[in-house]
Amino acid sequence: MTENSCSERWRCLCAYDGTDFNGWQKQPDGQSVQDKIEQALKTVFRRSVRTIGAGRTDAGVHAREQVFHFDAHWVHTPEALLHSLRRSLPEAISPRRIERVGSKFHALLSARGKRYRYRVCKGWALPEFDRVCHSMRDRGMNLGAMREASKRFIGTHDFSSFSANRRCGDQESPVKTVWRADWIDKGRELHLVVEGGGFLYKMVRGMTGAMLDVGLGKIEPEEIGEILASCKRTARVVSAPAKGLHLEKVFYRLPGRAIGADLR
Repeated sequence: MTENSCSERWRCLCAYDGTDFNGWQKQPDGQSVQDKIEQALKTVFRRSVRTIGAGRTDAGVHAREQVFHFDAHWVHTPEALLHSLRRSLPEAISPRRIERVGSKFHALLSARGKRYRYRVCKGWALPEFDRVCHSMRDRGMNLGAMREASKRFIGTHDFSSFSANRRCGDQESPVKTVWRADWIDKGRELHLVVEGGGFLYKMVRGMTGAMLDVGLGKIEPEEIGEILASCKRTARVVSAPAKGLHLEKVFYRLPGRAIGADLR
């Protein structure tokens, strides 16, 4: 019996600090999160193991619950596999859970939506938080105006005005559905929580940057709708820094209007 015929499919939920990595997707220099995970899997299984992630995150972007799957034969418990994988990874990458799934599960194609969180420090961020949130320093913001602006993103729209070109031949549809865009006051921080069925390259960072400019009085809330309707990226939209963005959850079930359970 061959290795492939014995293989099972495994689904892994993984957190990482993206500060020192060139995004999720494999890179020629081997410094992506996916590269490090596949190197660790090779150590564990003593052969190359290909992973497929639920989506790409940019350089500097973090994840709390990225999901990926791989096929491999493992005779021990899932807990033993999780322990072995953790021991083979750098501290900035932390698998949280591994489980056997059916062969029909696909981390990317089975996904029904994602939740992103963008963290903004109202003033000067403390050093230990500076790598995971965007500091506004001495600039005050109008939270009411930012919340008003966020309403313009809800629904199904062409989000070309808030995305960027990957320049790698992608032909992804620019039409996406966003069902949540909320600013939450956390005291010293503001958090933007965005949920939707799919996101374009730098789309959430573009949305965040525009709403921060609304808060700073550079853009009026109603202008967000005008920019969205133009379907063209211009200098009016400046992407917020990558370090404040976190992939928080990948949804695989959407029961009714309640955005569904994931791996838990």
